[in-house]
Amino acid sequence: MKRERFFQPKKSLVKFAFAASACVAAAFLCVAQDDRRANDGRPTVPAVTNIANFENGDGNGPIGNLVQGADGNLYGTTGAGGASGDGTVFKVTPSGKITSLHSFTGSDGSDPQAGLALGTDGNFYGTTEDGGAFGWGTIFKITPGGELTTLHSFNQYDGFFPEAVIEATDGNFYGTTWSSYTGSDGNNYGTVFKITSGGAFTTLFYMSPSEGEYPSGGLVQGSDGNLYGTAANAGVNDGAAFEATTKGLITAEYDFTGSDGSDPAGRLVQASDGNFYGTTAAGGDNGLGEVFKIDPTLLSLTVLHSFAGSDGGKYPNGGLIQGTDGNLYGTTPGWDGGTIFDITSSGTLTILYTFLTTNEGAYPYSGVVQHTNGNFYGVTSAGGTVQAGTVYSLSMGLGPFVRLLPTSGKVGSAVHILGTNLTDITSVTFNGKAATFKPGTDTSFTATVPAGATTGTVKVVNSGGTLVSNVRFTVP
Repeated sequence: MKRERFFQPKKSLVKFAFAASACVAAAFLCVAQDDRRANDGRPTVPAVTNIANFENGDGNGPIGNLVQGADGNLYGTTGAGGASGDGTVFKVTPSGKITSLHSFTGSDGSDPQAGLALGTDGNFYGTTEDGGAFGWGTIFKITPGGELTTLHSFNQYDGFFPEAVIEATDGNFYGTTWSSYTGSDGNNYGTVFKITSGGAFTTLFYMSPSEGEYPSGGLVQGSDGNLYGTAANAGVNDGAAFEATTKGLITAEYDFTGSDGSDPAGRLVQASDGNFYGTTAAGGDNGLGEVFKIDPTLLSLTVLHSFAGSDGGKYPNGGLIQGTDGNLYGTTPGWDGGTIFDITSSGTLTILYTFLTTNEGAYPYSGVVQHTNGNFYGVTSAGGTVQAGTVYSLSMGLGPFVRLLPTSGKVGSAVHILGTNLTDITSVTFNGKAATFKPGTDTSFTATVPAGATTGTVKVVNSGGTLVSNVRFTVP
């Protein structure tokens, strides 16, 4: 049993299908990048490059976000393709070399549609929507070398159609399932779950119409330690944003009404201003989706942009990330072959790129990730040389930085620091406090949170200059 994917809200029954014209390879070369640059006058950016093409054997139809590993490479999943046609886990270098790490066979999972989470142990954690011991999906762990372990097989009563998982600051992983067979009133509204890295699984909460139905975008941990997510239905059936504790108690909720958005589909992101930002796949002024901002109490929501097609695309599904320039970046799978956009926290949206030929890639269902080299990377679910999808890079002229794993910890705890060219390090500071560190590779090393450290950015100094973390490190 497979859940249908959609550009438009799932309630509208518009299937995630490619237009017939997009399934035929284009007979002309891609339009030059300079012809499709941002409309804000920037002379040299953005530059979008198709760096890799899937060819079925290494995967087909990727729709989950990429994640950067400790080795500097990017990792992801495809919902189809591979040796058995049940999907793959793959690695791709920033220069575009794809390596298939694992082909699912059904018994160990099938149809992995969500992206991966990098754990503090250096392994990756993910989900499949089908397959496993009972045929209702799995949670798995996979090493960077491709050794896969099935941690949990869903049995339909503890949920099915799992979304992406995240590792919280307590070291456990949390996620949601789209549906289940044991809701509070006997219906299938989905769940919130917890699982340890060793596979101990707990259903924390069964969703219901009062809290939200069909959680669809995965979870994010806020700076307060609570979990935030979205549900496709609630209230007047236009969806909800909700807050939950790691014990599973739903503590706050915002119900969308249609005019302020409908069917929130992507994962929320908490920006540096403390607010959460997200997208809805429908609703808004034109019914084509929107970008919104909501405060941490989930009481006040502001519509930043309602899509109208030509103004940036339609049906955004992949959520947003905040770049090191402070802007929010996202994609839409609708309008021509899809778009990449950025938007300021005040609502100024810029189309960065429009996919116009199937050879270069089409339908970026997932969002983008910013690599520590400063560039953004993403996947298209179709297009490429054999129409199986592509990997692309987006350069906005932003410089390198360091990423922290985890982003919160007590004095004396170890923090993994990811970056590029991490050699000849002379100092590491946590909000100005000098820290001890252990040299690693040129893409990662570990540091210890120093006594007296307070919440703030982490800085790494080496012969190449000073690298600053993209987020603040929180000291409880």
